[in-house]
Parts: sequence; structure tokens; C-alpha cells
Amino acid sequence: MSTTPHTTTTPRKILVLGATSGIAEATCRIWAFQGASLFLVARNAEKLAAVAADLKTRGASYVDTAVADLDDTDQHPALLAHAVNSLTGMDIAYLAHGILGDQIEAERDFNTAAQILHTNFVAPVSLLTWLANFCVQRRAGTIAVISSVAGDRGRKSNYLYGSSKAGLSAFLGGLRNRVDREGVTVLTIKPGPVKTAMTANMPKSEKFADVESVAESIVSAIDKRKDILYVPFQWQPIMFIIRNIPERIFKKLNL
Repeated sequence: MSTTPHTTTTPRKILVLGATSGIAEATCRIWAFQGASLFLVARNAEKLAAVAADLKTRGASYVDTAVADLDDTDQHPALLAHAVNSLTGMDIAYLAHGILGDQIEAERDFNTAAQILHTNFVAPVSLLTWLANFCVQRRAGTIAVISSVAGDRGRKSNYLYGSSKAGLSAFLGGLRNRVDREGVTVLTIKPGPVKTAMTANMPKSEKFADVESVAESIVSAIDKRKDILYVPFQWQPIMFIIRNIPERIFKKLNL
């Protein structure tokens, strides 16, 4: 974990959506050490309370929470307004909400496929629309969103998850193009496989990236107001190669 406290005198006000995900928890631990004010949103009340208590002991200057199903887009405006009021503003919105889903089941059943697309794309678009308009009105703010390298090219092993992240990455690119001139930063985060509870049962998960290192890279990218972050960094050249494999060859690969 980073051992460098944030240098500003006023604690940053950070909204975290999907706060009990492994990457979000690790990122929040860094922000807590820096003395940030945090508003955490997640679905699991018991786990959310445990995360909030841990962040308070680690130095967060303020922690508030809301239990919510972020798939329910009708609740988003009231939820986000409540979070901003609780923080008395917002410097950073960090969206870590998402699911891997069951690729095999999604190939058989459209409802399963639709759920993956809703959680990973439709619901984030609802949240980001509100958050972007809030930041534009104030001509300030950073919106950091976890997408995935899986969105760079569809593969048979996870193309439902990948297509949801491809749509999210495209949306973020367009949003960035719209709001950059308004003083708002949009960061697209593209992790490769990371060791978290969500990936614990995946083959070769012991070789996945360390979540604490990934979190440090995310905090650094936000501080530097970057546009796109591949993390770990080697995924950027790897995905460049994968994106440029001719389709006549790619379709025969077992990926």
C-alpha cells in the first residue's frame, strides 16, 4: 500500500460505487490512509459495514454508506444526490460495480446474457450520465471507471463480459471527449486478471496481478489525471497485439 499521505490540506471527497469489490476495497484503503472522505455504496449490508469500519480505523476522515442495488437505475438520481449531500461535494467518483457472469449459461439463455449487459453497461451508463452532468455544472471532478482488457476484443471464453466492457469503454471514450473541455477528467481503467474474491475460482488465479499493486496504479492514474490505464502496464502491448491479429487467424484461436 502507498505510504504517502495526500498533500492537500482539505480531504478529498470520494464516492465509491461497488465499494466491496476487491479492487475497490484495496483502492479505498489507500485513500483512507490519505485521510479522504468516503461515501461507499454496495449491495451487501454486512460486508459494506465491515469495509466502512476498516477504513475508519485506517484514517479516513469521514465514512458514510448506502446499501443499494445498483442494477436498479430508477434509484440512481436519489442515491447519487444523497451521496453528494453527505460528502458536501464530490472530487472523485469511482465506479467499480460489475459482474463476470456465467459465459456458458449466457450462450444458452438470453436473460443471463441481458443481466451481464445490464449490470456492466446499462447501469453504469445511468450512473455516469448523472455524475458527468454534476461535474460539468461545477466544471471540476474526476470520474474513474473500471472497465477491462476483455473489452478490447471479443473472445469465445468471455465475449458476453467482454462485449459489456467494450460498450462501457466506448461510452467512456465519448464521454471524455464531451466533458474534457469542461474541466472534468474521465479515466478508463482496464485491468487484466486480478487476484480477488471474484476470480478466486478461475484457473491459474494464483498468477493474477496483486490487487494492492493494481490499486496503487489506479490512485496514481487518478492523481495524474490520465485518460486510460492498462494495469498491470504490460497489458497495453499485449492487447495491442491481440487487437491486430487478422480475423482469419483470430477466429481459429482457442482464447
